[in-house]
Amino acid sequence: MLRKSLLFVALALAVGASLSAQGPPRVAAGDAPSQRKVAGGDWPEQRGPNRDGVSRETGLVEQWQLNGQNFLWRVPGGGRSAPIVMGNRVYVQRPIGSGARLQEQVLALDADTGKAVWDYKITLFQSDVPSHRIAWASPAADPDTGNVYALSGGAQVIALSRDGKLLWTRSFGEEFAAFTTHGGRTMSPLVDGDLVIVSAAVSNWGQHAARAHRLIALDKRTGEVVYVANPGGRPYDTAYAAPLIATINGQRLLIVGLGDGAVYAIRPQTGEKVWSYTLSKRAINTGVAVSGSTVFVSHGDENLTGNTLGLLAAIDGSQTGEIKSAAWALQGMELNYSSPIVDGTRLYQIDNSSTLRAFDTASGKELWTLQLSTAQKAPPILADGKLYVGTDQGKFFIVRPHADRGEILSQVELPNSVASCCGSEGTPEHILGGAAVSRGRVFFVSSDAIYAIGPRQAKPVTGFAIDEPAQAGTGAPAHLQVSPTELALTPGQTVKLRVRLFDDKGRFLKEETGATWTLDGLKGTAANNSVTIASDPVEQAGSITATVGALKGSARARVVRPLPWKEGFDSYADGTVPAGWVNTTGAQLAVTTVDGQKVLEKKPLETLFKRARVFIGPTNWSNYTMEADVRTPLRRRQQGDVGITAQRYSLVLYGNAQRLKLEPWEPETTRTMSAPFAWKPDTWYRLKLRVENLANGEVRARGKAWPVGEAEPAAWMIDKTDPIGNREGAPGFFIDAQFGTYIDNLSLYQNQP
Repeated sequence: MLRKSLLFVALALAVGASLSAQGPPRVAAGDAPSQRKVAGGDWPEQRGPNRDGVSRETGLVEQWQLNGQNFLWRVPGGGRSAPIVMGNRVYVQRPIGSGARLQEQVLALDADTGKAVWDYKITLFQSDVPSHRIAWASPAADPDTGNVYALSGGAQVIALSRDGKLLWTRSFGEEFAAFTTHGGRTMSPLVDGDLVIVSAAVSNWGQHAARAHRLIALDKRTGEVVYVANPGGRPYDTAYAAPLIATINGQRLLIVGLGDGAVYAIRPQTGEKVWSYTLSKRAINTGVAVSGSTVFVSHGDENLTGNTLGLLAAIDGSQTGEIKSAAWALQGMELNYSSPIVDGTRLYQIDNSSTLRAFDTASGKELWTLQLSTAQKAPPILADGKLYVGTDQGKFFIVRPHADRGEILSQVELPNSVASCCGSEGTPEHILGGAAVSRGRVFFVSSDAIYAIGPRQAKPVTGFAIDEPAQAGTGAPAHLQVSPTELALTPGQTVKLRVRLFDDKGRFLKEETGATWTLDGLKGTAANNSVTIASDPVEQAGSITATVGALKGSARARVVRPLPWKEGFDSYADGTVPAGWVNTTGAQLAVTTVDGQKVLEKKPLETLFKRARVFIGPTNWSNYTMEADVRTPLRRRQQGDVGITAQRYSLVLYGNAQRLKLEPWEPETTRTMSAPFAWKPDTWYRLKLRVENLANGEVRARGKAWPVGEAEPAAWMIDKTDPIGNREGAPGFFIDAQFGTYIDNLSLYQNQP
């Protein structure tokens, strides 16, 4: 959620700030203060300054030894993701703590010494990611502002200043009901111009109600949603492919594989889809590589035809629409994780069994192979004519690729793991993320530690790793963008909107002040680039549309009535749902009539969607109580689970277990408190959950349950004080019910002393 005090200040600043940058930022490869005040040798994103895994630096190490030759430092505490480097700071995202105090951490280290400069901790909540799979995404840094952005395992976007101060945060786990699976795969953010772009499988309301793997672009200074792109279909799974931005035939394209088995190209500043290429029956986890107009794509799961696993293909990225054929395609190589790299006329990629393969980019002919280890997730990087890469088995390789072979220059086995992020103790420390190159040094993260190899003295480098000027738009407007495009408002609130026009290649033309405005599904007024919501204390959800000539663009807004409020669903027709509630369509929730009374029903489902989280309010509420009546059937000796959520804590009646549980993060069981509770099927029970912030920074959550019609018990059945508590959060429901469930008589109110 956006901090309100920051939002209004940032919004005022944003009106005067330019969002017209259409080219990538200049990322310094050396100190060049006359061109840009950014320190040299930066590696600002997980795949480097150009997002292709390639560095222009030279003179890098060919050999190193643990605690010996070319060894710089080792910092305990590892993770799954890749480091990034800006200036003299190395940034990593990793797990920190254990059990009830386990969190994700964004850590800034001094590149010379490895000493911590600052850290910021992220508490996970309402996520299905287990403890050993958190912090999979890498942070991204902005060369313009020095800000650092991170996406947590719970789909929370965090913006931090160069000094580690929180600038803003958005909770897409609540705002968009992000689908965070036990796989834990999360995509790393990408910074483009004035946007930070994140991606996740999400479900919302209205036209975004269906679950899809969407790309969400945020204003990097304020966190406001600038666009939501939905280029594909329903995802099979979460995915963590590394996005890449390339200019093909004069058009900048953001190219990325998503959870539906296809690779997509969109215009990065507008989110407009340009082309798609479907290649797998499962999610895509590998990034792409680009050479000229050729895009190299890969995967390691089921192909669309045949019975082999895996594909590497070359497609023409200058096309539009659905691409049907490839210039060449090779089946039978399982390339699930490690992304490819282009080296002139050669393409390198490592398969699941850690075999490094080289291909001719023009024909796809395999040129040579080199066995590194036995399992692989980390992608290689190419720098100074050498490949740097670690393996799942804990070896870090430096390989010199030749036209006909790969030559191993160095292989160092890491120590046996003693405090793994990922449960690999007793084996050499796993390396699951790519390396980073900066000022003559190489940095990488293992399951247990962060490593730096190279010279004691950072090498000076000159010039720019990227030096592409912003491209000015030309011609007639072809796209109209309204931002912020996703709003959570209150009755009577006024919001200023922005209208921007782009050409047919997604390049900014101008800001428009003369648009005409219409509202659909909302009570209020809209004119002069602002909208005022009617003061009626009711839920609303709809669109705010701007028209300029023949072009139209819309923002979406949901309006939440203030506390206190009650909902018995009596005013709703069967088959409907309160406006703006998040994930009701995906979860198949709707009002129905049971025993002559209106209730909210989750329909029986024999699919993954039998389990869902639904959110019904803003993410910045705190110190409130939620109550509701719940009821589940018993079928085939199975009774479902149903609960309520307040301030990122869920109070759930578990049917088969016959227990009442209070849980902020379900898979991390040390945080869960439970009590026996015998409850009957097809019987209404009242749930009550009170959450309050304590003066010492802790949070107290208390819950109870009792049969409807009986007196409320005086004592709380569960009383939990959370030392790293969630101090705000949206109300909602947690449901896991194959045979359906019912909810009624919802009540929300501010805590009273």
